[in-house]
Amino acid sequence: MTEKSSQHPSNFLTSKQLHKRRKAEQRFKAYGISTIIIVISVLLLLLTGIIFKGYSAFTKTEIALEIFYDPKVFKESIPKAILKMRDTGSLIRRALQKEFPDIKDSDEIRKALQLISPNARISLIRKVVEDPRLIGTTRLTWVSASDNINLFIKKPQQRKLPAYQRQLDDQKIAWIDQLRERKKLRQRFNVQFFTNGDSREPEQAGILGALMGSFYTMLVTLLLAFPIGIGAAIYLQEFAGKSRLISLLELNISNLAAVPSIIFGLLGLAVFLNFMDFPRSSALVGGMTLSLMTMPIIILAARAAIQAVPSSIREAAEGLGASRVQLVFHHIVPLAMPGILTGTILGMARALGESAPLLMIGMVAFVVDIPHTPLDPTTVLPVQIFSWLRNPEQGFIENTAAAIMVLLLFLILMNLAAIVFRKRFDHKW
Repeated sequence: MTEKSSQHPSNFLTSKQLHKRRKAEQRFKAYGISTIIIVISVLLLLLTGIIFKGYSAFTKTEIALEIFYDPKVFKESIPKAILKMRDTGSLIRRALQKEFPDIKDSDEIRKALQLISPNARISLIRKVVEDPRLIGTTRLTWVSASDNINLFIKKPQQRKLPAYQRQLDDQKIAWIDQLRERKKLRQRFNVQFFTNGDSREPEQAGILGALMGSFYTMLVTLLLAFPIGIGAAIYLQEFAGKSRLISLLELNISNLAAVPSIIFGLLGLAVFLNFMDFPRSSALVGGMTLSLMTMPIIILAARAAIQAVPSSIREAAEGLGASRVQLVFHHIVPLAMPGILTGTILGMARALGESAPLLMIGMVAFVVDIPHTPLDPTTVLPVQIFSWLRNPEQGFIENTAAAIMVLLLFLILMNLAAIVFRKRFDHKW
């Protein structure tokens, strides 16, 4: 009877259906694994392209010149010498003529000056301001090479290109070879990329101004969005109750979390700049604008974290006679804090990478000075990347990729911090 039942048509159909289901599950798993592999491959390809283009920005080329710090150039007091930046160019010109005695006419002098960064004369003034004893002496001084020289040293394959495809002619290449033979050409870590503000010259441009602007902007955003967002979440979840007004408010908060960021930029432009007349292109306005964008995200994350607290905690606290305020602030909020912090960090990470709302409030301005307060004109790292990307000079391409690497590093660190907070303070119920 067992053999007959095993050969029954219904059993055969059931086995066939199970076989099809298993095959469908295997195909679904294969599709999922293939999708993950494709996503990881595209991500690795993107990161590889950024690193390949940007790693060279962390090094710079310098040229050693015998500079005579002529007292006639610095005949005025040191602070006033800053106003005589053009005169220091003559010091570099004399040093180049001494380095290359075959230079005769003015055209060759101008061509030789193109080996040196235009901002090198400013570095000479800074050296004299730091050490006035240099005046009247001749010192071997390392100055920054120009952008074209910098790129040529980093990409020596340009030497094999025809002359019309190179940015340097044969004479400049010969001068570079002479400097290299005399050990007056070197590459070193580009500290100025992290210590300088923005510049018109790519070899002198840095991200410190944008980093400080991002710091002050994120500080203002956190100080506004975190307490207000957490307070709103606690009120809506624990004290507000149910009504049409509260339901409408909750719906609007959920919708605001999905609103395009540029809309918040328009709101900041209309309210904070045009109506309240706050300082344009300041970290204060940028932080206030980003806090409007981040606040709905923090509210939703905080409410979800509060909802995740088991009802047994509430019942036990109420059974012991805790008031509503004691229940919320002594038991519910501390237990929900890991989820609240995770949502806050992720919201801040999104704000750190935003550029569209900040473009609307004028933070795309060219700012050389390093901001010292949230009221100073500044820019942020994503907007700095946007500004460099529009520049046609080749040196800004590697600066852009390097700045993207720094921004990605901060975003990764913030996401790792969210994971650590989640694991560190997570409770097992």
